[in-house]
Amino acid sequence: MIQGARSILIFEKRRRMRFTSPKYIEEIAAELRRDFKGPLKHLVNGLSEINQVETGDLIFVDHPKYFDKALASAANTIIINQQIDVPKGKAMIFSENPFNDYNKLCNTYFPKTKLGSNKNQKIDPSARIGSNVSLGNNIKIGAHTIILPGAVIMDNVEIKEHVIIGPNAVIGHNAFYYNTKNRKHTLMNTIGGLIIESDVEIGAGTTIDAGVSSYTTIGKGTKIDNLVQIGHDTIIGFNCIIASGTGIAGCVTIKNNVSIWGQVGCASKITIHDNVIVLAQSGITKDLEEGKTYFGTPCAEAKQKFRELAALKNLPKFFKK
Repeated sequence: MIQGARSILIFEKRRRMRFTSPKYIEEIAAELRRDFKGPLKHLVNGLSEINQVETGDLIFVDHPKYFDKALASAANTIIINQQIDVPKGKAMIFSENPFNDYNKLCNTYFPKTKLGSNKNQKIDPSARIGSNVSLGNNIKIGAHTIILPGAVIMDNVEIKEHVIIGPNAVIGHNAFYYNTKNRKHTLMNTIGGLIIESDVEIGAGTTIDAGVSSYTTIGKGTKIDNLVQIGHDTIIGFNCIIASGTGIAGCVTIKNNVSIWGQVGCASKITIHDNVIVLAQSGITKDLEEGKTYFGTPCAEAKQKFRELAALKNLPKFFKK
């Protein structure tokens, strides 16, 4: 029962990029010099991308493929490039380029602080910071945490107590999130951050991206090996272990006590449930059920996959006969 309660805390806790105070849609539309439709004095609480939406958020959509998803989402304000009817309880801002306007709002309301400004850094006196460590703005480092030489801690990162960050790790880099038009890839502004809970270890050369508009989260007691990549907005639970060479895409949920061995690849928007083991060099393309061991690409339960491999091994004998 206690373990279940801790799990709820990990997976329901989400920090969002909220305005310091809610904004009226009139104010936001004026900032963009765009027309809007919706109720007067309609309030917007903050910015979000379409995969991480909560009530009161503003999102953008610029492709008919995602119109229905955007309209059905919890977002109450949508920047859109098509004149459509406004659903009840929502407001629309009409734009020829919703993506650029969204990025403009990010720059206006969540501006980047100049590199090296060292603003709003709260570092516990017992923390040990190695040589040539780069520390960003709006960071918090807890008691007895160790950050080894060459590590880079980007903006909007909270590292709690008794954490070890290995040499040359990059913590909280920009999300790998692009808008593609006419074969040109344009980076979406990262305004989110990263939370590392207590007793976590991060290996040398590992990179963990910040959330696009929320927070990537690494749970208490999780251990991550050298040269691991973890994408934006991923949530990892407590007491997980992730071995070297693993690549985890964005928006993945890895629950508690999960073991992922070397050179595993994981697609985006996957959920890996409690107590799963993923054997080395596997490829995860769909949700994994609780308490099972998986292997292969695409991965399946290990016993089944081993039987398939044994059958393949015997195919030459079958054809010879």
